Amino acid sequence: QGGERVAIDLPAPRPSSLIPEDLPLAVLYEDADILVVDKPAGLSVHPGAGAPSGTLVNALLHHCRDLSGIGGVERPGIVHRLDKETSGVLVVAKNDQAHRSLASQFKARTVAKTYEALVWGRPRCDSGVIEAAIGRHPSARVRMAVRPGGRAARTAYRVMSSWGVVSMLEVRPETGRTHQIRVHLSHLGHAIVGDRLYGGRRGLPSTLPALQEALAAFNGLGLHARRLAFAHPRSGEWREFGAPRPPELQRLVLRLEALGGGAPPSARARTS
Repeated sequence: QGGERVAIDLPAPRPSSLIPEDLPLAVLYEDADILVVDKPAGLSVHPGAGAPSGTLVNALLHHCRDLSGIGGVERPGIVHRLDKETSGVLVVAKNDQAHRSLASQFKARTVAKTYEALVWGRPRCDSGVIEAAIGRHPSARVRMAVRPGGRAARTAYRVMSSWGVVSMLEVRPETGRTHQIRVHLSHLGHAIVGDRLYGGRRGLPSTLPALQEALAAFNGLGLHARRLAFAHPRSGEWREFGAPRPPELQRLVLRLEALGGGAPPSARARTS
């Protein structure tokens, strides 16, 4: 009606409880705007209920005190994430302008993300695209699942090498849903080796003792963010960054290659 006065009590901003920690940090590239790191498997990106400290964010705060605050007080500089057990390339924004630019690129799906995934079995087709909506699992709330009414998700893959019972795939997620690669590959029937959440722990027949031993010795998740490419937030120049496989995964691949097989596949393709 006009003339009213409204009083609003705004709570004081909650100060960050994050503590800088001198943790190992593998820096692939750094300038005034961005920091690109090779995140090791087993390191959470930011603090949460199960990891109040000892995270990538704690290490980042020790390395460079000034980070973009757009992500919130508990996630300074964080534009995108990798699961705790996933290794590989991750970009961090050091200021708000860089954060806005990178976030808009992720939203527009112009960032090129390439992963390597060691999976059980060999896909029937040597390349393909998985298009299946992803949502929260109806009963297991820590999991995601392919389900009607979920958010659209699209993942391209191709077989790089295969040893029959396991294969190495190159995977390119075109959307960025939680656990997308893990859910889609499990849905395809080829869960990632070591993925306890989505069926990646399997036994092998005793007739393959050498392969059984090699896979039993691997305690990680066979998923690695190998490459990340985007337009630099200040210059606009297209930049590409890569990270080598983590030692444990590379040792497993070398053992698999020593056992024979692993030849590049033919070029059969499909859309799932």
